[in-house]
Amino acid sequence: MKRFFLFFGINILIVATLSIVLSLLGIGSYIEQGKLNLISLSIFCLVWGMGGAFISLALSKWMAKRMMGIQIIVPHQAGQYSPILESVHRFSRQAGLSVMPEVGIYESDEVNAFATGPSKKNSLVAVSTGLIRRMNKDEIDGVLAHEVAHIANGDMVTMTLIQGIMNAFVMFLARIVAWGISSAMSKNNDGEESQSSFSPMINMVIVFVLEIVFGILASIAISWFSRQREFRADSGGSKLAGKERMIAALESLKRTYESLTPQAESSLKTMQISSKNSWLQLFSTHPSLDDRIQALKNQF
Repeated sequence: MKRFFLFFGINILIVATLSIVLSLLGIGSYIEQGKLNLISLSIFCLVWGMGGAFISLALSKWMAKRMMGIQIIVPHQAGQYSPILESVHRFSRQAGLSVMPEVGIYESDEVNAFATGPSKKNSLVAVSTGLIRRMNKDEIDGVLAHEVAHIANGDMVTMTLIQGIMNAFVMFLARIVAWGISSAMSKNNDGEESQSSFSPMINMVIVFVLEIVFGILASIAISWFSRQREFRADSGGSKLAGKERMIAALESLKRTYESLTPQAESSLKTMQISSKNSWLQLFSTHPSLDDRIQALKNQF
């Protein structure tokens, strides 16, 4: 319940912020006197598409801490987690990061780790207790190096840019097409437009349906780019921790994946750590573990 209200509150904050920005820009509506104002529509879509993505990025580290219950490892008080903190800092220095990422642990049986944060100088590497329990030191190092490589590559910002651009295009195209359909539907038998038959409600429904369709197509492109960044992070991780450790980490994930019960396997698929070969792989943010392992074996 706490996570739900936090998520709900963040979304209200984003909507309120973007509404204020549009108001300051003087964008009240992109439909003026029955005509479509393309300039206003473009600004509207850019503010909502890009603005929402970047606000989410700015809040990403804070949200991860609150929603996942992440406990930050404090230097000199790290205890049993000292090796994890030391490895992240070592890989960060190797990767040329000028500011060390925060390192945190969260309680979960999931075998998972992730990197987040608005910039290279303000980032977080989080590791689940499930991963720590199931992997040995070399395998954990492979995972940590992979996450540090994500930060060094600037993947969080790059993905936000792509997501924002796609959001803006989806909103823009959906409204352009919906306007065309609504205008055609509002014409009378003589081919002249009849404003009395134009229904804003029908236009809104058409926009909603088109945003779903275009959003699905956009997610294919976003997922493809995400899979490419995973290959790059694997490559970067292998340079930081060594190819054998990176391969060992992926093989450990594969063994875990293959030993899961159907219910647990479904949970792992939701995390999209792995993806079996099928048409659904088009929507997976991660390549299959077999493909990632093979790519590393073929590397230098």
